[in-house]
Amino acid sequence: MRIIAGKYRGRVLKAFRGEEIRPTADRVKESLFQILSSRLPSSDVLDLFAGSGALGLEALSRGAERVVFNDVSPESLSVLRANLSLLKVKAEIMERDFSACLMSVAGKFDLIFADPPYRAAYTEEILRLTAMHNLLKEGGLVIVESEREEVPIDGWTVYDARSYGRTKITMFTRSNL
Repeated sequence: MRIIAGKYRGRVLKAFRGEEIRPTADRVKESLFQILSSRLPSSDVLDLFAGSGALGLEALSRGAERVVFNDVSPESLSVLRANLSLLKVKAEIMERDFSACLMSVAGKFDLIFADPPYRAAYTEEILRLTAMHNLLKEGGLVIVESEREEVPIDGWTVYDARSYGRTKITMFTRSNL
């Protein structure tokens, strides 16, 4: 696992070991960040299920101004901290389950990355809490990675959706902003 482009391009990140871990594939990450390239400079980003921090670190490498990393797993947080240290990056880390994070995180975001465990069906709750706590800036996106086609709930529109084999990326924006 590596940083694909930007300030930290080519840096190899510490990764997880084991069957249960599913980091975002480099080809998916590269395509996603090409789509988001114009939105990244000076952006505020929330990496909701940060894991190793690969998505948030890629955003920082490409010009994001602020990334808040969140994860509930002690193993994930250990790997994330090692990767932040490797890149000599200081960032805000929250150690909460996703719903507690969305209810307590400070500020508004241009991008919210949500890469939950594939078998989890959290998209509706993520969108509901994001809207309830007004966490997106105007035109902001919630980007969900999953195995299934995701559908919007009331107040949300699919901005873009892509399929990469088993991996589906769905980008949601508020439809009433």
